[in-house]
Amino acid sequence: MSDQPRRPRKPAKPYRRPKKDPVRILAFEALRAVDERDAYANLVLPPLLRKARENGDFEARDAALATELVYGTLRRQGTYDAVVAACVDRPLREVDPPVLDVLSLGAHQLLGTRIPTHAAVSATVELARVVLGDGRAKFVNAVLRKIAQDDLDGWLERVAPPYDQDPEDHLAVVHSHPRWVVSALWDSLGGGRASIEELLRADNDRPEVTLVARPGRATPAELLDEEAAEPGRWSPYAVRLTEGGEPGAITAVAEGRAGVQDEGSQLVALALANAPVEGRDRMWLDGCAGPGGKAALLGALAAERGALLLASEKQPHRAGLVAKALHGNPGPYQVIAADGTRPPWRPGSFDRVLVDVPCTGLGALRRRPEARWRRRPEDLDGFAPLQRGLLRTALESVRPGGVVGYATCSPHLAETRAVVADLLKQFPDADLIDARPLLPGVPDLGEGPDVQLWPHLHGTDAMYLALIRRTG
Repeated sequence: MSDQPRRPRKPAKPYRRPKKDPVRILAFEALRAVDERDAYANLVLPPLLRKARENGDFEARDAALATELVYGTLRRQGTYDAVVAACVDRPLREVDPPVLDVLSLGAHQLLGTRIPTHAAVSATVELARVVLGDGRAKFVNAVLRKIAQDDLDGWLERVAPPYDQDPEDHLAVVHSHPRWVVSALWDSLGGGRASIEELLRADNDRPEVTLVARPGRATPAELLDEEAAEPGRWSPYAVRLTEGGEPGAITAVAEGRAGVQDEGSQLVALALANAPVEGRDRMWLDGCAGPGGKAALLGALAAERGALLLASEKQPHRAGLVAKALHGNPGPYQVIAADGTRPPWRPGSFDRVLVDVPCTGLGALRRRPEARWRRRPEDLDGFAPLQRGLLRTALESVRPGGVVGYATCSPHLAETRAVVADLLKQFPDADLIDARPLLPGVPDLGEGPDVQLWPHLHGTDAMYLALIRRTG
């Protein structure tokens, strides 16, 4: 035995309960819902925020921070994954998803906000202790301290391949889009590096809330009385809430006389409504009406001319949303649940037909940032038959001299021009008409006759519209 005296043991540190941070816990819960249930943040977050306010946990600034943490993390997920991957000793697929969500939240605070470094690290480690436990919190702490050693620009220089070696992969990492999405957007947009970078940056900007004053029920002037409200850029019925806010708290929105609707969506409805038709103009059809925003605007415009709108939606629960949106419409309308590819109405029944077809949603990545990580190139093959089937039915449903509007919230060429070109081959008595004059004042609409809107050029979702007239 050694004659050396034993060293007295250091007293164990008393256990400290982790501090619960309602804002970051809520943000974490929202990210887990998006990951585990394929939920959309714009559907998950509002009820979580409402519950927090009812419980007295949140003030207005807390809700704003929670919203920024969720949407900012989702938008920059690809970039943050590349940074985290450089700071761990295993492939990201071997990191538990809840741990990765906490790390992404921490990375966003460190690299994408003005939160001080020490506060971002300590708050995220405390969150990890609450939702993951002390053991994994130590791992989170170690990784975040590595991330904190550089800023976003420094990390991008380290983790993004040089542009001249791999342009698409460089843009994918720097602007946080999957490589295949970068490629598809670039093909649709055309142009050089500056154009695609402007578009990708716009996809990562938080969009303004845009309202529509439904004609005959509300006026833009009424909505402009709201605080921080400005007129829309292109639609005469649009009003922008420049500082966000809660649209449901606005009287006209709560009463259904106005609604939340992107200006690009409004322009599609207006262009179809204003397209010249030959002969009568009494029967309008929205063949893919859910959830009801375009139907409500079309119904109000139809009412001004004494026309009837039939709004058809395949899913009964979405047909219910359409009925709610149209409730109180000043003119005649009908809502039905029907398969738009097997319609119950007779061919040639309508003077105007809109089909805003299901798609990948690549045109609304500002609003649904998680969609960029959820979609796959093979999804295009799944949508293709439905898109063609719906446009075929629309062309069969319109009478000679009437007009069909084919719209989609995706700029992908496989969902836009390819669909229209295929169907025009099958309908020799149908011709494209120039949609550009029907969007007066809107610049940068290309060579036509179809129209592609863009976030970076028009401040709208990337809506596509082709107008087709039946000639015989």
